[in-house]
Amino acid sequence: MASSRVTLRDIAEEVGVNPSTVSRALNPKTRGMVTGEIARQITEAADRMGYRPNPFAYSLRTNRSFTVGVLVPDLTNPAFAPIIKGIDNVLEASGYSVMVANTDNVAERERRNVDKFRERHVDGLVIATARRHDPLIDECRTEGTPLVLAVRKTTDSDISSVVSDEVTGGETIMSHLAQLGHRRVAYVAGPQELSTGFERHQGYVRGLNANNLEYDAGLVEFCDAFTEEEGRRAASRLLASGRDFTAIVAANDMIAIGIYDELQTKGLVCGRDISVVGYDDMLFSSKFDPPLTTMHSPLLDIGAEAARILLEQIDDPETPPRSVKMTPELILRKSTGKPA
Repeated sequence: MASSRVTLRDIAEEVGVNPSTVSRALNPKTRGMVTGEIARQITEAADRMGYRPNPFAYSLRTNRSFTVGVLVPDLTNPAFAPIIKGIDNVLEASGYSVMVANTDNVAERERRNVDKFRERHVDGLVIATARRHDPLIDECRTEGTPLVLAVRKTTDSDISSVVSDEVTGGETIMSHLAQLGHRRVAYVAGPQELSTGFERHQGYVRGLNANNLEYDAGLVEFCDAFTEEEGRRAASRLLASGRDFTAIVAANDMIAIGIYDELQTKGLVCGRDISVVGYDDMLFSSKFDPPLTTMHSPLLDIGAEAARILLEQIDDPETPPRSVKMTPELILRKSTGKPA
């Protein structure tokens, strides 16, 4: 027969105190209300007796589920793994569990998953699927659901968000290429309804202007998704256009993989014939042949900071929204060099 669960009353009888004293001693937020010696005796007794908190009973007392829903657009995209890890690191340390839902960038799936999170009474949401104009985010805010946007944001400044400084990242990439001597730089952009796609393209345009380089609309290809296949197709169109260029900037590393594939198919050597720059510094980007020059986005830190802001909002619903913009870093590798 399975042994019965150790209760607060059991520990109280063992130590000779009131159950409410045990409850305060085992809660980090109220432990200071108990004398140090009594708190030590209680925690030692709890460990010795194998006490485990009852999350269901605790959630009934606090009206919290201690669960947070995390919405991501594509679990096969390696960029989202460090974001989820950063979120989980912070929330787990605060006693929260994380539920992750994948949406495949489908708006209806996003709505269904948010509804499922609500049914499970999550205490808050971290959303990495936001579009620049997103009615679902507006609904969540109107309903009072604590939420923080990670990586992507909307045009509404009244919603907390943690993102990378995409515009600065794009400008930095263009300055690097200009310093190498590139004057004709193509760009493969991500979806413009997403803040990451839109702002990285803005960074490219500003970088051209800052380095006195001409904008040529024929050297810009817009993708429908941040995928390898979209990158391959865009590179194929650029190469078939007959326009002269010596470098290609990709809106993310997945797109850069597709560009590598197409260059190889055409017998071109990346870094020698055409320079390529990616964005995000995904774990595998250093394994490219040649290793990919890319803009490192602090994805782990973005996830962690989003979780910290969400905890603030859960603890105090009156907490004003905060927008955090983290600085990316250009990682130089062998995919970029002087023009051939």
